[in-house]
Amino acid sequence: MVLFITPARAQKKLAEQVRAKRLQMNLTQIGLSRRSGVPLPTLRKFEQKSVISLESFLKIQMVLGGLEDIVKATQVKEVGFSSIDDVLMAENENTRKRGKRN
Repeated sequence: MVLFITPARAQKKLAEQVRAKRLQMNLTQIGLSRRSGVPLPTLRKFEQKSVISLESFLKIQMVLGGLEDIVKATQVKEVGFSSIDDVLMAENENTRKRGKRN
């Protein structure tokens, strides 16, 4: 299934999910702010306008219990081999540490 979602829509969804999880945990905005170390105005702005820094978002997720899921979701997946030639080529290749394109 292919989903077409814009970054703005994704931000809005994330803000809605954070708010829902906060309420599910019976936390006020002040309580989440204190526990996460994210300033209250930043948290309010996130819930209302979906704008937040990555660091603040991750601090909030740490309190809400979603940080590990985010790290797992962004993990690079190993590509499987389709032939013996792929296996042999992989043994001779070094893992790239830099991209080629600008």
